[in-house]
Amino acid sequence: MKTIIFVLAIVSLAAAQQPAIRKDRQVLFDFRPNHEMAPGKIPPATERMVLSKVFRKYLTDANRCNSQFDAGDNLDPLAAARKAGQIVPSIVDMENGSFTAAGQSQTLYVIFVSECNASHADNFGSKRVAIFSGQQLVADVDADSKSDIVRKTDLDSDGIDELLMSSSYMGQGTLVQMATLASFPNGRRRVIEDFGSVVEDSCASGFPGSASQASVLYISDVVPGNMPKLTQENYSASCRRMKRWQLVSTGKRDQ
Repeated sequence: MKTIIFVLAIVSLAAAQQPAIRKDRQVLFDFRPNHEMAPGKIPPATERMVLSKVFRKYLTDANRCNSQFDAGDNLDPLAAARKAGQIVPSIVDMENGSFTAAGQSQTLYVIFVSECNASHADNFGSKRVAIFSGQQLVADVDADSKSDIVRKTDLDSDGIDELLMSSSYMGQGTLVQMATLASFPNGRRRVIEDFGSVVEDSCASGFPGSASQASVLYISDVVPGNMPKLTQENYSASCRRMKRWQLVSTGKRDQ
């Protein structure tokens, strides 16, 4: 009997020392693991249909870009290139859902516009979101450089899907990834939360002090009709093969 009481006491003590399970949040997305983005293959006929309805004119071969094209005094040279048809667009991602209104059967396409002569400073061109109901174009908006669909959600259960989207770039061996949660009610892009940088990995640079930094995004319990609270935890790890992540901050990381 004493042995049983002793064992129960040890179990109770161990349970008391374990961190309490938090029931007020769940993971929206964990950027710490390496994620392979594999968008579905777009049939050529579908891509031609989409691009022809989004753009009045465009090129299908970058070799046909006019290297002498001059945007003149236009304050937005990318817009000037789009207007002149000096673009080589392609679809880079897609998702099905209800994006502009509840109860719709729609397809959202992410388009890399690839304006001719766009430089690294221009992110090599703009990105757009085009939403179709069947073959009818119902929305065409700038994607603010976001080109990858990370996750589709309907956090407030209003029947309109939101998209967690990201963009990334590599410079001097450092990978940086940015993320935004946005929706497209009535065909307009609405930013719900701009998380800023969610990945900064300098391991490929080989510089002293290189490290991996990545964020985990959380949401509070989902209540129909209300957008849950969004929180962000930021972790850091050395560049070893088996990364041991340590929490370093909460909230949006410094840019």
